[in-house]
Amino acid sequence: MKFAHTPVFRLLAGHYHETSGYRVLRPEGVGDWLLIHTIAGAGRFGHAGGELISGPGDWVLIRPGTLHDYAVAPAAAGWELLWVHFHPRAHWLEWLDWPAIAPGLMLLRPGKPKAAERFHEVHRLLHGDLRQREAFAMQALEGLLLECDMTNPLAATPHYDARVRRAIDYLDGNLARKVLLDDVAAAVGLSSSRLAHLFAAETGQSVQRYLEMRRMQRASELLSRTGFSVQQIAETVGFESQFYFSQRFKRWTKQSPLAFRQSLRPASPRSR
Repeated sequence: MKFAHTPVFRLLAGHYHETSGYRVLRPEGVGDWLLIHTIAGAGRFGHAGGELISGPGDWVLIRPGTLHDYAVAPAAAGWELLWVHFHPRAHWLEWLDWPAIAPGLMLLRPGKPKAAERFHEVHRLLHGDLRQREAFAMQALEGLLLECDMTNPLAATPHYDARVRRAIDYLDGNLARKVLLDDVAAAVGLSSSRLAHLFAAETGQSVQRYLEMRRMQRASELLSRTGFSVQQIAETVGFESQFYFSQRFKRWTKQSPLAFRQSLRPASPRSR
């Protein structure tokens, strides 16, 4: 069956025990990265050229914009998996160049128990009660990706262009400003057309989509962690119009900024 997916603003992780009949189908993929680790049983990942069967110890990484067609493998009684949706920090990109089974679908068999332990830690921290649990979980995810990178046969030949990383750094540092593609291209020493092609090829999304995604991420953080007005937050993330900001925010989150903020408040004892 088809599963809807809202782009991740903060880390999203889970630990599933699925039985025969479980399937996720997102023909256009999603706007974030997805990492799945098979603990037990087997999962099937469909792609244009066939299918990949993931067994215990396998790690599957799916790039943004890549078909999601995964399920319990036909011959398996079940599938126990850990999964995490995330947006990588700029310096993680080189660690995400894994051996490809199909475009955007990658497989690694690190054979390192410590990597699996770190994945459990990501899940534990994210669903724990620490005040900065997302920051701790992101730190654990970084350690996990480093563990995997140590056994990645492609790690000796970095793939990601340094100019893409510089472009991401430029965008992240200018969320409050009006940013044109030409501005980013000039900052990294490329033509606009070349940057657009390179950025999309390596990140799976356009420069402008990445910029808006980061603005919405930042807005969600400010809504949840500050008392700033919606107008102040809109200006902080580069929107002159509060109305237009609210429109874009609702398109990403399915909630208005005020509804999003309200949803984060603890329920009163009477409403529980």
